[in-house]
Amino acid sequence: MGKAVRIALDAMGGDHGPTVVLPGAALALQKYPDISFILYGDEAVLAPILAQYPALAASSTIIHASVAIDMGDKPSQALRKGLRVSSMWMAIEAIKKGEADVSVSAGNTGALMAMSKVCLNTMAPIDRPAIACLWPNVRGESIVLDVGASIGADAQHLVDLAIMGAAMAQIVLNVARPSVGLLNVGVEEIKGIEEVKAASRILREAQIPSLSYHGFVEGDDIGQGIVNVVVTEGFTGNIALKTAEGTAKQIGTYLREALSGSWLSKIGYLLARGAFATLRQKMDPRRANGGVFLGLNGIVIKSHGGADALGFCGAVEIAYQMAQHDLLARIRDTMAQSQDGRQPAAEPSVQS
Repeated sequence: MGKAVRIALDAMGGDHGPTVVLPGAALALQKYPDISFILYGDEAVLAPILAQYPALAASSTIIHASVAIDMGDKPSQALRKGLRVSSMWMAIEAIKKGEADVSVSAGNTGALMAMSKVCLNTMAPIDRPAIACLWPNVRGESIVLDVGASIGADAQHLVDLAIMGAAMAQIVLNVARPSVGLLNVGVEEIKGIEEVKAASRILREAQIPSLSYHGFVEGDDIGQGIVNVVVTEGFTGNIALKTAEGTAKQIGTYLREALSGSWLSKIGYLLARGAFATLRQKMDPRRANGGVFLGLNGIVIKSHGGADALGFCGAVEIAYQMAQHDLLARIRDTMAQSQDGRQPAAEPSVQS
């Protein structure tokens, strides 16, 4: 066990607010007793729920926040409505003030990204932040980014994504030199748009010591675990993520229908229920809950808005790992290894 980790929670965020956030935090505390929490939200709502979890109460402080950001608020609306007074903003600002090491929210993704960029700013020399997620595959897990922070990417941004994803993989996947692939329409070097081909040339020529550049990967390679880190821009990455989630639900529906179709199929299920339990566990989205905002001067974790307590616990665990193993320092170290030939970064902007 290393240093104690201070985690700021947007206790009002998500579809279920504190009724999920606090039980999830309590579960994470059981696994990592060196966590201390700062809970931002309506004190009158939080206090009675917190009283149900004595161990969590002993490791937590409530800070009253008068505003909760709605899941349907646009980023520009959220900034006007909740700047400096919302539970979301205050949980992010705790990092900037040095009061917390990492922040976790299940709230509105666009609002969380906009507030994070305004409050923390992007890490020099990174132009735009990204959202990275854990992706189950047949070999275990990989990291995919960007899954929706920004649309479009030039070659340098794709290189930045590769560097940040590799730094995260070192921590989460415990791989000293993660393999990195660029998502493309084919594995041949002549295929793809010019930005992707240019990024490939930069990564191949840079020979960055802390990552191993694999080359291009295709969509079906993600689930096969061909590489530790899959890099793409946010438009494509978000579509891939939502397609995978939808496919998992589709397969689950097919299995339920097939196993309830006849007495013979029901008997077959009873005989193979151990195998089906293993399959259900592997396909459980709660195991990979927690998108990491990369490229900021601080660590922010986005939990799925509809996550239950176990799912939110997973997001807190990722937050703990990122802070415990100093994700920001790893990104800066890898950036320093790849500075030759870098194009100047553009000024960061906030989308409304």
